[in-house]
Amino acid sequence: MEFLNDYAWIVWLGLILLFLIVEMSTLEFTFLMIAVGSLGGLVSGLLGLPWWAQVVIAAILALLLLLAVKPPLLRRLKRGGDPTKTLVDALIGMEGTVVSDFVNGQGHVKLTVGETWTARVSPATQPPLEVGDRITVTAIDGATAMVAPVKGNEK
Repeated sequence: MEFLNDYAWIVWLGLILLFLIVEMSTLEFTFLMIAVGSLGGLVSGLLGLPWWAQVVIAAILALLLLLAVKPPLLRRLKRGGDPTKTLVDALIGMEGTVVSDFVNGQGHVKLTVGETWTARVSPATQPPLEVGDRITVTAIDGATAMVAPVKGNEK
């Protein structure tokens, strides 16, 4: 046991380094909080506490950091995120115009952003969509836009 008390600082340094390396690959602050808790174990060991007290201090400190510091830190970091929809999410709800008649529920539409898409419409849509009808994108299935006619459709 004397060996463990004398060289616990080496174990703590190794654990801190390991947790920091794992944190660099995950970037979710969990292992950073555990590394800081391990730093508390290292400091308590340097102050002369026995190894079991170092482990208790490191565990309590890491738990407190995980519960008290990590959640507000993540909220604060995500607060300034860009709310702009991108990719498929940006297409949902976008309007457009039919550029080729729908045959067997399939045709082509030109969206308001200028892109022409292959489109499918549900068979329940009556009457079938024709050139010039206004549509709204309801979903994206691969490279096909799922569309529905705009209510009050005017050509």
